[in-house]
Amino acid sequence: MCNCGCNICETKPFTLNENKTSKSLLSEGLRYCLEKEKPLTEHVYRAGSEAYFNLWAEARALYSRNLINVTGADKEILTETDLGHYGMYENKKVPLDFIFEAEYQGREVELNQPKRGGSKKFFVYVRDPKTKNIKKVSFGAKEGGQRLSVKLDDPDKRRAFSERHNCSEKNDKTKPSYWSCRLPRYWKSLGGSKNYGGFW
Repeated sequence: MCNCGCNICETKPFTLNENKTSKSLLSEGLRYCLEKEKPLTEHVYRAGSEAYFNLWAEARALYSRNLINVTGADKEILTETDLGHYGMYENKKVPLDFIFEAEYQGREVELNQPKRGGSKKFFVYVRDPKTKNIKKVSFGAKEGGQRLSVKLDDPDKRRAFSERHNCSEKNDKTKPSYWSCRLPRYWKSLGGSKNYGGFW
């Protein structure tokens, strides 16, 4: 059951609480995602552009007032990051949580985007908030277990995994358990048919 009290929102990545607001009040970017039934992460704007930051700022404001429902990576961005907000750095206004590329062992890598492969089934690069260094986090089946299937299409199995691993309590991005618990949110980019809202 979603925040607005219906079951439809569970099957769509981004929905509007129509009893509280009108689609006509949305920006063109948000209307596009709504009408095409796409998550906000599949918007049409260039990352880093003014329109890009405005979209996330608008979505954040609407979500905080319970005017829209989001799932998966969209929800994670709106609840666990400051994307769409600005801060001051060396007397300059800079966007917060906008770091897509960083350097790891002499090469540029993409942050916070799980990939297949490595010593385990998946890996992801993150910035350690304590040291500010880039860290590679491997997670999933151990070496030799890459052929094990990930059954994300079964909601009962997702729920059981979440309960078994206490997913709702995993908040440290530098730990494998954080990413294992959030794997459904990135499933499409890893070759799956679609993203899922999460294990819980």
